[in-house]
Amino acid sequence: MTYKKRFDGRKFDETREIETKVGVIKKADGSAFFRIGKTIAYAAVYGPRELFPRSKQNPKKGVLRCNYNMMPFSGSGDRVRPGRNRRAGEISMVTEKSLLPVVDLSGCPNAVVDVFIELPQTDAGSRCAGICAASMALADAGLTMKDMVAAVSAGRVDDKIVIDLDYKEESYEGGHVADIPIAMVPSTEEITLLQMDGRITRDELKKAITMAKKSLKEIAEKQRKALKDKYRGK
Repeated sequence: MTYKKRFDGRKFDETREIETKVGVIKKADGSAFFRIGKTIAYAAVYGPRELFPRSKQNPKKGVLRCNYNMMPFSGSGDRVRPGRNRRAGEISMVTEKSLLPVVDLSGCPNAVVDVFIELPQTDAGSRCAGICAASMALADAGLTMKDMVAAVSAGRVDDKIVIDLDYKEESYEGGHVADIPIAMVPSTEEITLLQMDGRITRDELKKAITMAKKSLKEIAEKQRKALKDKYRGK
């Protein structure tokens, strides 16, 4: 069976509609809203502030901690069990590693910067949306950053390479599916996250990454625009 047309009518290299905002949580030091299709992520940043217990402090630079959480009824599939779980812990870790290459915490030794990511609604691509929101929130908090980090999924649905899979595509039963979350520093094209669920050939992977790079640069522009709009008073 050949996947000839996407369920929502998008082109194979087209993302879902994207909406970006910053400064959405007033009591946070920095915050952001990122929506891609029906997937919504909020991120709030607190810090830098002194890290306790002191045994975890780094005297040379600050520590970045990320906490990812899908709300219980946020998903398109089964209900998410509330509280910490293995998947949330893994995504929290990869989010932190995705962001660290652009965040300069050398000016705040013995401190911690906490990033809380909440997803009230998801339709696939949740870790990518969370990374995008977190990157914007860190910039909104005024932390020194080399660039944004943009993230999107690429992959294979049957015999087609596509960008930004939605839930229907992730659960497609007409052929093989591979889902590949990718995060990138747009100015250098450094990939800070590359994971894969499913099977794909080397050539297909190269094509997926090439297609994703174009979308990631477009996402980064939307992230920057949200920041510029806030400080222009719009």
